Amino acid sequence: MISKDILYMRRALGLARKAEGKTSPNPVVGCVIVKNGKIVGEGFHRCYGSAHAEVEALKKAGGNAKGAVMYVTLEPCSHWGKTPPCVEAVIKAGIVKVVAAMADPNPLNNGKSFKILKQHGVSVVIGACAVEARAMNAAFVKYMNKGMPFVTAKSAQTLDGNIGVRGGKTVWITANGTRALAKQRRAQFDAILVGVNTVIADDPLLDAPGKKIRKIIVDSTLRTPREAKMLKNAAPGQVILAVTKKAPLARRKQFEAAGTEVLVCPIRRGRVNLQWLLKALAKNKIMSILIEGGASVIGSALQDALVDRLHVYIAPKVLPQGFEQSLVAGLDVSELIRASKFRISAMRCVAPDLFMELQKE
Repeated sequence: MISKDILYMRRALGLARKAEGKTSPNPVVGCVIVKNGKIVGEGFHRCYGSAHAEVEALKKAGGNAKGAVMYVTLEPCSHWGKTPPCVEAVIKAGIVKVVAAMADPNPLNNGKSFKILKQHGVSVVIGACAVEARAMNAAFVKYMNKGMPFVTAKSAQTLDGNIGVRGGKTVWITANGTRALAKQRRAQFDAILVGVNTVIADDPLLDAPGKKIRKIIVDSTLRTPREAKMLKNAAPGQVILAVTKKAPLARRKQFEAAGTEVLVCPIRRGRVNLQWLLKALAKNKIMSILIEGGASVIGSALQDALVDRLHVYIAPKVLPQGFEQSLVAGLDVSELIRASKFRISAMRCVAPDLFMELQKE
């Protein structure tokens, strides 16, 4: 039999997921308040700067919060940020027990609230649905622990592992419905990253439904066309060009004058140092990144062990020999194998294609 703690925590996790992609650089959090076996209040953190999940739930519970149990997917905050500390509101409301899925990895908190709650006579239980809670906030956990964004690499490929045809010709591999699903998933991320070859070959917009997503172009020598679609109507700073000192200064100034941020990065293997770039983006409060292409950028990120998760869309097609383009062409195979070990965490049919999610081991 599933315990009541698990049941209520699963409900809180479901509430938290409603805000995926909307709270960065904060985590997604859900909260359920229970009294005498009945839910008297619930809420979730809707977006960055809005009321936290605990405050939303307490507001709905009102006077019923006194003597109740709170189920929350993450330790309540104990510090001032955009909003007051949640732990004070919990104590003031008369909550007698807090069941939390996990501690807050933010060093400003990280167990402090649990100590404060216990000091005020509130019982604390930690660990219900901990695995699910950590997975849901994997980007926030990595961002806090390592100062790096959580990176997902997306690939659409054939059964024989090819992502396109040689020569730069654009060929749709997956079906319309699959591509629509992949586009919807963009909204779960803070930013999309592509290489300049993708911009030149496809001239994509890289939009995300209902969200002004940040866009990063890795372009060592600044070959990005000034008339590229993703640069048109972009808000200042929405597009970042990651270049090296090889990029002509005059051309850099032209892009900056037009409102495009140009970030000069160190060089590694003759190209932009991706690890340095990711750290710089994290300092810019970019917590999660979707790499959408192309083969050079994804392959380099895999070789440098920078990819945390893979989203692979597989079409039931094969390409004839001589036309194929591999995801990892031209890379050191032995180094790549050592750096990139993944396990399948999810798989489902997106007719007529197959979707696979793989997590880094």
